[in-house]
Amino acid sequence: MFPQRTMLRASQRFASQVRSPAVRKPFQRRFQSSESSPFHGAEDNAFNRERKAVKDHAAGTSELWRKLSLYVALPGLIITGLNAYVLWNKHWEHWSHLPPLEERTEYPYQNIRTKNFFWGDGDKTLL
Repeated sequence: MFPQRTMLRASQRFASQVRSPAVRKPFQRRFQSSESSPFHGAEDNAFNRERKAVKDHAAGTSELWRKLSLYVALPGLIITGLNAYVLWNKHWEHWSHLPPLEERTEYPYQNIRTKNFFWGDGDKTLL
């Protein structure tokens, strides 16, 4: 008698689990292409619908910025870096063909010293 009761209770428990919406939902056939609302009963209120809309919008926006960062910003940085490198090399190649610069002329209005500095005449550094 005892094993029969155990089997009966186990079969009833199993049947109730199979009938639960969590188990049936993946196997149910949907006759409508879209649901009106993912919320049912007490969950279906304006706050939850707006919150879901905000989450969906945030997911779409974050995906957009991820794609922009990967497919626009990174190639743009690489192209800009290559352009700067080429221009830098062209600039120094141009300077290598020029004659050396002559010494700068000292004019009387430059380098005026009205008082002595404690480290010397002011033309040297502290080191």
